[in-house]
Amino acid sequence: MTVSSPSTSHPSTAGGPRPRPGSGPGPDAAPRTDPAPGSAAPATAAHPDRPRLVELRLSAFAGHRGAVFPLEPLTFFAGRSGSGKSTALWACEALARLGGGEELGEVFPEPLACVPQWARPDAQRRRGFRIGCTADGPEGPVRLDVAVQAEPELRVVGERLSGSGRVLLETALRDPSRPVVQAAWHTAGSSPVTRGPLPDDRLGTALMPLRVSGRTDGQRRVLAAAEQMVVALRSLFPCDPRPGRMRAPAPLGTGRLLRGCDNLAEVLWRTRTECGRRHAQLVAAVHAGCAGPVADVLAEPLGDGTVRAVLDRGDGMRTPLAMLGDGELRYLALALVLLTGPGVLEVDAVDEVPAALQGLTVLADGFDCALDARQTGELVRLAARMGRRGHIRLVGAVSDASAAAGLREVPGVSVVDLGGRRGGSRRPLS
Repeated sequence: MTVSSPSTSHPSTAGGPRPRPGSGPGPDAAPRTDPAPGSAAPATAAHPDRPRLVELRLSAFAGHRGAVFPLEPLTFFAGRSGSGKSTALWACEALARLGGGEELGEVFPEPLACVPQWARPDAQRRRGFRIGCTADGPEGPVRLDVAVQAEPELRVVGERLSGSGRVLLETALRDPSRPVVQAAWHTAGSSPVTRGPLPDDRLGTALMPLRVSGRTDGQRRVLAAAEQMVVALRSLFPCDPRPGRMRAPAPLGTGRLLRGCDNLAEVLWRTRTECGRRHAQLVAAVHAGCAGPVADVLAEPLGDGTVRAVLDRGDGMRTPLAMLGDGELRYLALALVLLTGPGVLEVDAVDEVPAALQGLTVLADGFDCALDARQTGELVRLAARMGRRGHIRLVGAVSDASAAAGLREVPGVSVVDLGGRRGGSRRPLS
């Protein structure tokens, strides 16, 4: 068990693209051409086969300033309302969506909500925010830092991808009148660097496999680092079970669990017969966390193309999930998520990567919402058990002080104590 507080530094020394003090990122915020401070050094130890995020950096994002958060296999952000727990998970999800190729406007529909309140516009009325992360994997630690201008218009103004002590890709906004950034990526051939324009509304790292041929060792290094980062980002699954939606029958479809777990019954219809061992573990988990006996968890067809989920109580008695409380439904949904994988969840799986090399990181804001201490403890122990196998990682947020205290008793859990610091999640509701 590890308990830590976020490490902080002044934005001017936080690494990644830097704006002028007191202003948002502008054209002068482009990454430097020399290796970034803290860039990953050449790896000497074994690295995981499955790429995964191991650090989140919020240099200037909403209420966070110069914050660095290590991400362990089980990481929980704890603190009172307004301390910035949800903001940290929101930043993780935003990076994941950018890594999946989404446009900046889709990821940040209200970009001013991301701009720190202390940021003052420069002479050109520019303000913005900066986020970054590190992904570990076969290529060793790879860093990504991004500077985003939020006003007067939304655009990426600086990006840096670095690894093994070298800047592999960097972009900078040179001409504000054009919707592009100037990019330079490592070549190590007859020309040490290749330059070209990239769109200013997407993450350049996600575009590298489309722009780099891989003919030189340097190009292959850029491709490997970019692909490791993209695979790590696309392995994130934001999970926010909505009990009100889980009670209704679900139509049969793809059998992939949605982030709100609305189609829980449909997924149970699929998974109950796919892996008997995992299903038995789910039944045991539900029995431990729900009131009354539980002999099975299953879905029943209703004859109209839909199915409903029920708990088999034994002796022929079945309880529809519609009769369960919110806490029991959230508990059941989270247990199912922790016992499945990318093939069952509505996650942006990477088809080009073998399933054995893909991991899963679950983002669970309000992890302890509607749960009692017993249920929270059971889920954390289940997550720890699955995490030891290397397939599942969990980043969650808890607000209840007793829940946070209980987490500290579970081996392998890292608790980031934000205390009463004012983080302020201003995420727009979707």
